[in-house]
Amino acid sequence: MPYWRLSSFYFFYFAALGALIPFWGLYLKDRGFTPLAIGELMAILMATKIVAPNLWGWIADRTGARLSMVRLASLLTLLTFSGIFAVDGFWGIALVMALFGFFWNASLPQIEVITFNHLGPRARHYATIRLWGSIGFIIAVPTLGAAVERTGTQVVPELVLVFYAGIWLSSLAIPDPGRPPVEQSSGSLSGLMRQPEIAAFLTACFFMQVSHGAFYVFYSLYLTEAGYSSTTVGALWAWGVVLEVLVFWRMHHLLARFGARRILLVSLGLAVLRWLLTGGFAANPVLQLFAQTLHAATFGAFHAAAIHLVHHYFSGRIQGRGQALYSSLSFGAGVAVGSLLSGVLWSNAGAGFTFVLSAPAAGLGWLAVWGWVDKERRY
Repeated sequence: MPYWRLSSFYFFYFAALGALIPFWGLYLKDRGFTPLAIGELMAILMATKIVAPNLWGWIADRTGARLSMVRLASLLTLLTFSGIFAVDGFWGIALVMALFGFFWNASLPQIEVITFNHLGPRARHYATIRLWGSIGFIIAVPTLGAAVERTGTQVVPELVLVFYAGIWLSSLAIPDPGRPPVEQSSGSLSGLMRQPEIAAFLTACFFMQVSHGAFYVFYSLYLTEAGYSSTTVGALWAWGVVLEVLVFWRMHHLLARFGARRILLVSLGLAVLRWLLTGGFAANPVLQLFAQTLHAATFGAFHAAAIHLVHHYFSGRIQGRGQALYSSLSFGAGVAVGSLLSGVLWSNAGAGFTFVLSAPAAGLGWLAVWGWVDKERRY
């Protein structure tokens, strides 16, 4: 079990995410883009998660060269992102974001498969490896927040480039677990997607990430416009992820005790509360701190339970495509729709109202899980 080698990939991957998500909107703003343009650019980045994971997952399942593809995607991410230093204007930056997003978003679903193949029957312990991604995020966010406050947002792409180099180098150290036995296949992908339980589960994942769209794109801008310093913004991001780490650390016990369905329902319910507090009380640091505390549930617990279900729903020859489908529908289509809608709402209805309207999306996800995900099934 190559614990540290797998963990290092998650560390650098989510450190890069910790540099991009909180600060890329600020970086684009300083380059002269409007909130609507920022929402469109971030939607392009998120939309690459719709195409890339499914295409690369299909190739990986067909060829079995899963780890080689992760290494290639990681290298191409590093090379294409370098173009951000050479382009200007909306379409130039859009092209670079589309290219590096296409390769970057291809690797994580396949690493998830590789991790579960290494874990074997210890699948509930996935979160103890994934928590190192959260630690990378925690380190990146306050570090970059302090650097932005001191030197400006031009440091953001420089640090992202360093993290992308770390992703590629760590991918070279991971051993190949090989392909799972053919008899473990759970059926055809299209057949599984037509099952009401799985369709409802994927629908809930989609709406949960729609509700996070405004948060991923505009939360840092929202707080800075409300008077918070970059250091405080970074600290609030990091606080949520610190608690996420604690959830990941205990997740195998929580799954064994409560089951994935209950964890999904609680997480979606708390997401409704989180966005109402975020949108309604921008100037109240105590309530913003509490809202960020709920990140442990709305991302940490939800993702761990969801990825656990994906592992059981999709196995054998379709496990790569199953992980890719989850990634593309939730973090791809869901965040892309949420990003685009939040850009439109931000420009026309205001910042607070944009976050308040994120709450009903999480509510729709709750209804999908409550109505169709099998309450008797336990994994």
